[in-house]
Amino acid sequence: MAVQIEESWKKVLAPEFDKAYFQQLVAFLKQEKNAGKTIYPPGPLIFNAFNTTPFDKVKVVVLGQDPYHNPGEAMGLSFSVPKGVRVPPSLKNIYKELSADVDFTIPDHGDLTHWAQQGVFLLNAMLTVQRNKPRSHQKIGWQDFTNAVIQTISEKRTHVVFMLWGRFARNKAELIDSSKHLILEAPHPSPLARGGFFDCKHFSKANEYLVANGRKGIEWQL
Repeated sequence: MAVQIEESWKKVLAPEFDKAYFQQLVAFLKQEKNAGKTIYPPGPLIFNAFNTTPFDKVKVVVLGQDPYHNPGEAMGLSFSVPKGVRVPPSLKNIYKELSADVDFTIPDHGDLTHWAQQGVFLLNAMLTVQRNKPRSHQKIGWQDFTNAVIQTISEKRTHVVFMLWGRFARNKAELIDSSKHLILEAPHPSPLARGGFFDCKHFSKANEYLVANGRKGIEWQL
């Protein structure tokens, strides 16, 4: 299968697309679609994070778990929803932390494309989900792929900031070389974490690190 993914990613991830697990993953998604099941995000948006943030432009990685599973929400960027869709609770808390941490006015939408265009790679560990069935695609091979993505960034790039929120994301720290990248860890921004995410100051820390290493900081305002 020819994966519709931005050229710089296609080049560095080429070995993965030929592996058996990836072929099985593609076959599974085709089978689900043929069986009439609704998969999110829509096909053209599955690799949206890759297509919006080329490999050589990645400055920050924000790792989510799996896509939103309700209609109209998933857009292939972790934590992001299209304009016009209600801002989810975790993203509301991200906005609260941003307004406390940096010069940030909370917007009336949840579309994070502006971040992605500046080099914030909004990666979900699972790139698809079945409608109304959270974590339904957790064991179909996506984690093999996204673990390889994280390792590839770690190996082939320098001075990238990895934001790992919650236990699931923090377990990925072992894939990252902390001697050449900045790893920021915090509780998940979900309300279920009871405010543990607040005061992590990850957004100002990320920009301080980027600037100290000769890179332009992220304009967080949306």
